[in-house]
Amino acid sequence: MLALAQALGWHCEIKTLAHRAWDFVPGLLRLSSLAGIDLDESSALKAPWPDVVITAGMRNEPVARWIRHHAGKRCRLVNIGRPWAGYHHFDLIVTTPQYRLPERHNILQNTGTLHLVSESILASASARWQPAFSHLPGPYIGLLVGGDSGPYTLGPRAAEQLARHASRMAKDAGGSLLITTSSRTSLPATEALAKGLDCPHYFYRWTPEQDHNPYLGVLALSHTLIVTSDSVSMLSEAVGTGKPVLIYNLDEPDSYDFRWGALLYRLLMRFGHRRLTRDLNLFHRRLTESGRAAWLGDAPPSGPAGSTGDLERAVRRVKSLVTGNESHYASFPSDSS
Repeated sequence: MLALAQALGWHCEIKTLAHRAWDFVPGLLRLSSLAGIDLDESSALKAPWPDVVITAGMRNEPVARWIRHHAGKRCRLVNIGRPWAGYHHFDLIVTTPQYRLPERHNILQNTGTLHLVSESILASASARWQPAFSHLPGPYIGLLVGGDSGPYTLGPRAAEQLARHASRMAKDAGGSLLITTSSRTSLPATEALAKGLDCPHYFYRWTPEQDHNPYLGVLALSHTLIVTSDSVSMLSEAVGTGKPVLIYNLDEPDSYDFRWGALLYRLLMRFGHRRLTRDLNLFHRRLTESGRAAWLGDAPPSGPAGSTGDLERAVRRVKSLVTGNESHYASFPSDSS
């Protein structure tokens, strides 16, 4: 949401909402209501009303509809990801393959998630983090580590295999690994990863103190990036750098760690309603078939480097909503690359 708002270049206000424990009820009932939020603890919602509301998540949808009810039809609703209400409630839905949304004139099918990683941000990160990595031999291979998510499990076994694969790549290249874990990386997985490393490396164990997180420095200074398959956001940001991206497949038999939550999620994917799950295989397929990424162990990606154009397409579509040129897109069911 922030990436889109900033790229539009318009005056923007961020509204922080304090949700009540039962805030999902107005969303399930498809209401236009503020009943799900604590008005005293939330940002003020009053005129002058906006031209565009950018929202995401079921519990925020009733609030967005309430704003439009008071602002009038000129206020456009833009949803990021997958909405819970009917698609006709929104002027534009910016989505990605894992949500499996249909082809409609008001649905923009992008390759990856919108993000804030830009050339200027990477340049600044490069200048900041180069001294911290300078004692390590190049080239640098970045390793972005996620964790348990949906059907994926990153346990000690998977982490050990990842350390072995990545270390071999770095040693073959005569370089080093730049590694950062994330908020979802478990302590057992973190320790197994650290223990399995067999090459020069910089290892950052994630903490809430973001000032010390080298994540952007890893993106900026790495020659190649390895990303675990559980994270759409990290993969999208890695691809956005234009560097070769390799996906570490957490579904491989030799890296599989059993987890009850993952098993239940897979059963829900197979037998439950689509709205309740995501299918990241579709996202991975979009990246690999377009040549923007490859599986770790396969030949490096050979597709187009640089931006996927996702953010630029989203900006054009939102601006066309406000200027009244949205009908131009009615005959184009998908803007996917």
